[in-house]
Amino acid sequence: MRIATTEELAGRRTVAALGLVLGIAVRRRGLGANIMAGFDALGDGTALDEYRDQLAATRREALARMAAGAAGLGANAIVGVRFDTAEVGHDMVEVVAYGTAVIVEQGASPSSRIPRG
Repeated sequence: MRIATTEELAGRRTVAALGLVLGIAVRRRGLGANIMAGFDALGDGTALDEYRDQLAATRREALARMAAGAAGLGANAIVGVRFDTAEVGHDMVEVVAYGTAVIVEQGASPSSRIPRG
């Protein structure tokens, strides 16, 4: 599955747009991360490695769920991908990945043939 933040994929032509796909992941920060965040708040605020790693894993999970949804529609790519992140309560984070499920094939997209200048 190709996933891009752009509206088109270089060297590919979009032949069908199948619709919006979402991937939602919610994680609870562990007690260790909460304690480390509290200690870090007392310091310079740069050592939140554990929390950063958890957030990165949550983003990967949201992307995987989105890709599974697109595959279920028969898509081979997702374009226009964006993320939204929110805190839920005091100890949870929600990450939503969303984009448009499409079918692409080899070939230049119409906009790549427009002369620039």
